[in-house]
Amino acid sequence: MLIRRATPDDAETVAALAARTFTETFGGLYPPDDLASFLRDAYAVEKQRAILSHPDYAIWLVEDAGEAVGHVAAGPCGLPHPDAAPGDGEVKRLYLRRGWQNGGHGARLMDAAMDWLLRDGPRTLWVGVWSENVGAQRFYARYGFAKAGEYLFPVGDTRDLEFILRRPPAG
Repeated sequence: MLIRRATPDDAETVAALAARTFTETFGGLYPPDDLASFLRDAYAVEKQRAILSHPDYAIWLVEDAGEAVGHVAAGPCGLPHPDAAPGDGEVKRLYLRRGWQNGGHGARLMDAAMDWLLRDGPRTLWVGVWSENVGAQRFYARYGFAKAGEYLFPVGDTRDLEFILRRPPAG
């Protein structure tokens, strides 16, 4: 299993993987039109290419025999929290395909993102997580994240309650 930083040439792979893993994880929660609208916008190939081309963002892929089976994205904090400040970082998303979960690959991806986010020294980090995803909340707690707020995350016309988790600079 190889973890590597994605490049703009990986935009199609990232878009397809992100849509697949989001659908595997949450697809059954939404009306089909809401899910399709969200996937079309959030994981559009050109949007992924723009992110991969921007120096303030990074995505890592975990590959099994050359096939991308998971990813993590990181960049500047964009969560709607009053304490989020310029210079804060965010783990944007971390997903693995079914069959590759619970094998330590999520931790390896998270370690890559954390190393990159903290490359210039300590700073506040953030992550948004679905309020009912207790496993993900426990995972992020192991990295020093704790609940700092809530917001409604739009998936089409559906709004999910998301928890905003924060990790102080000292970790």
